[in-house]
Amino acid sequence: MIPNGTARIRALIVDDEPLARNNLAILLRRDADIEVIGECGTGADAVEQIRHHKPDLVFLDVQMPECDGFDVLELLGGDAPPVIIFVTAYDEYALRAFEAGALDYLLKPFEDSRFDLALGRAKEKLAQGKSLPRSLELLAIKSTGLISFVKIREIDWIEAADYYACLHLAGKTHLLRRSIADLEQELDPKRFCRIHRSTIVNLERVQGLKVNKEGEYDVILRDGTRLRLSRGYRRSLQLRMGI
Repeated sequence: MIPNGTARIRALIVDDEPLARNNLAILLRRDADIEVIGECGTGADAVEQIRHHKPDLVFLDVQMPECDGFDVLELLGGDAPPVIIFVTAYDEYALRAFEAGALDYLLKPFEDSRFDLALGRAKEKLAQGKSLPRSLELLAIKSTGLISFVKIREIDWIEAADYYACLHLAGKTHLLRRSIADLEQELDPKRFCRIHRSTIVNLERVQGLKVNKEGEYDVILRDGTRLRLSRGYRRSLQLRMGI
């Protein structure tokens, strides 16, 4: 417990380099609000540990043998932790990381001040998630000289579009300058379900599931839209749909 009596933030470190894991652990242990619950050297181990321990925050390396950071998130599906910070020596994965729902992207080697900034953002997001109820009913869409409002219940599905979320409803699309991961936190989980790292659907619009030519399932909406169902999110969708 931290001084104010609230639970400490449980963090997991995932990196195939022991020195990198050690450096992150040292930085995290400076903060009394953080409890480092473990370290993983492989993506497969990370998936197992995240499912078992359910950490609040994961520092995730991108490039790892056999199972990289993006594979980890794909395999976790709906079991992904609330906050993910990617840590890598390669800047070309930044856009993909944010599309996958990462809060931040630390590029090695980084200064302590840059790490502190990322950790501060993580703590702020986790605090907001605990204090704000999921009661979102309207979304404000801003365009040149105009602000329009979209009713949440009228959205058919949502897809990640770079740093935006693209809302699909009644045959129209609207761009919202928010990440799909942030938006997911405010949507009613009884009505909306993530089916892929870049896709959320309104469960009321789902007509059924159909096997595609690769032998995987697609989600079929009532208007005929066909969306890929990721293996990692299949179990969550089936539970929501009572399958």
